Amino acid sequence: MISLEPITMDLFTQYKFLSGLRRGPLGELAFLTAQADVEENSYRKDLWLKPLDGPAFPLTTDGKTGGFLWDSPHTLLFQSTRDPEQKKRAEAGEEHTAFYRLDLRGGEAQKAFEVPLSASLLEKADEGVYLLAVDWDLRFSKAHQLKGGAKEALLKEKKEEKDYQVLDEMPFYFNGAGYVNKHRDALFLYEESSGKLTRVTKEAFSTGSAHLSPDGKQVLFTGQSYTVKRKNKSGVYVYDRETGRTTELLKPRTYDLYDALWWGEKILLLATDGKRYGLNENAQFYTLNPASGEVALLAPYEDALGSSVGSDCRLGGGREWVQEGDKLYFVTTLGGASQVYCLEEAGEIRPVYTQAGSVDCIDAAEGSLYFVGMQDGKLQELYRWDCRAQERDQLTTLNEKVLAGRYVALPQALPYENDGVDLEGWVLLPKDFDPQKSYPAILDIHGGPKTVYGEVFYHEMQYWASQGWFVFFTNPRGGDGRGNQFADLRGKYGTIDYDDLMAFTDRVLEKYPQIDEKRLCVTGGSYGGFMTNWIIGHTHRFAAAASQRSIANWVGFGFTSDIGEDFARDQMGLGARDNVWNSMEKLWEHSPLKYLDNCSTPTLFLHSDEDYRCPLSEGYQMYAALQQRGVETRMIIFHGENHELSRSGKPRHRIRRLQEITQWFERHI
Repeated sequence: MISLEPITMDLFTQYKFLSGLRRGPLGELAFLTAQADVEENSYRKDLWLKPLDGPAFPLTTDGKTGGFLWDSPHTLLFQSTRDPEQKKRAEAGEEHTAFYRLDLRGGEAQKAFEVPLSASLLEKADEGVYLLAVDWDLRFSKAHQLKGGAKEALLKEKKEEKDYQVLDEMPFYFNGAGYVNKHRDALFLYEESSGKLTRVTKEAFSTGSAHLSPDGKQVLFTGQSYTVKRKNKSGVYVYDRETGRTTELLKPRTYDLYDALWWGEKILLLATDGKRYGLNENAQFYTLNPASGEVALLAPYEDALGSSVGSDCRLGGGREWVQEGDKLYFVTTLGGASQVYCLEEAGEIRPVYTQAGSVDCIDAAEGSLYFVGMQDGKLQELYRWDCRAQERDQLTTLNEKVLAGRYVALPQALPYENDGVDLEGWVLLPKDFDPQKSYPAILDIHGGPKTVYGEVFYHEMQYWASQGWFVFFTNPRGGDGRGNQFADLRGKYGTIDYDDLMAFTDRVLEKYPQIDEKRLCVTGGSYGGFMTNWIIGHTHRFAAAASQRSIANWVGFGFTSDIGEDFARDQMGLGARDNVWNSMEKLWEHSPLKYLDNCSTPTLFLHSDEDYRCPLSEGYQMYAALQQRGVETRMIIFHGENHELSRSGKPRHRIRRLQEITQWFERHI
């Protein structure tokens, strides 16, 4: 028998993470890869090409590439930080973004242009004209318009203000973006020949999505203007390049807009009003008549748009819906998989690609679907699905070698029933599993709660399986993939979801008597961290717990999280007129902190000091409470990290995180 090597703690540093897929006019596929650089404690990001024939190969190798677009059938335009002047300008307080052009027929990439703003590429409007997304600082971004002493004075003020953070807006910070007070997502058009920048959106306007019309003469965008407090629901606008005029097509405050797309003579809205299921209600397909402003439901759809299949083996995103002619191909989460469906112009919705695994970003052309995904238990690769022949081709093998000869535990499906509801879960068997031996086990709980686990590669779970652990995971009620009603957990946190998790634990122990029930451990992040905190206050069945980026107290969360006010009110089932401060009893009822008099489980807390989704104060409260109770506890704080630590944190920090959890569990079993 061939002995397989284990998945090691740091093996993820050898994985390539794919994103940003775009098909070129001649059929080549361009995409980005990212790979951990442990020495630099960062990620190297490069642009790759999959030609019509032959294997994929890198177009850049310096690890400093950003977003890109096809500039012509033979050229790519991309953002890069390779410009040595960029660091100097940043130190001087100046905003600066450089873009490079690469001819695929030969030669090195050449600098195409630079803009004096923090910008990224969206689309090409015309030859040498580009639509840019800009992080606009209402206080200091106007420096690029000034000269001489006025500019120097403003940049000097900007440097002095770095020691302070003044707050007078909501939200004032956002996870992954830092402090966003006085920042807006702006749109600009840039003309390469003249260097002219034309502002599309107004000064106080913050953009959601933006798309050029097929002829490039108009910009369709969503968003809203605000001076103090941003709302969830946005409006729809169109900007005419010839006249410079903006027309409001749909007033804000009615729909939560995922996107607005050109759709023949109408506008297609991916939107929800949230009246049935609140903040987490799935978007449906509407049409907007630009002339009358009338909104009509084109196609009801109860499932989720986009992929919510969790994994810690992705870095970077990409398009989850694309238009091809009069069709919209879109990713949707169904059960524990993300698949691809198609919306026809008349409103018919049909399946396109329905296999297990995840589809992470897509493109479509000429009867083929192209996607980056995690299929058949593999890491991310690039695939083509022939819609006519119903055949799939794997186009890359970038991650084949890293897993070759290693033990990859295949998820063992374990359906179960609780409270009359059929549910799904999976179990990973430990490496070299011997039915005659006894093993410890880890219950891993997903975040969200509106996400899902599926049959995809998860590094932390595979590592634990290689270390001799059973790992089991499930999709309790409140998760995604089964429509709005299943996902509706408003006012029920810690009730039906907790019951589902405990029922699954019972089912796993029944199915696998090799698991020592005295050596059970539990972990989870975000909502999974909330549930870990809840579990230790409601049962003593786990030998140890590791709570990551968690929620302890809905009252505090409602005031400190970047989504706290709306999320706490909505998910706790409060009324539209209720506020955090007048709903203490309800919020406290669903707060894990309330139940810690019942806790005796040794618990590790992991948090990041720039996590603005589940702020550091939530971890402090749990840690302090257990210390005061005399329960064994430990807390580790990751400086400079945010809510995404386990997925995109600095490589050395990700290793330390997994090391801390594993050692904590090993100590207590």
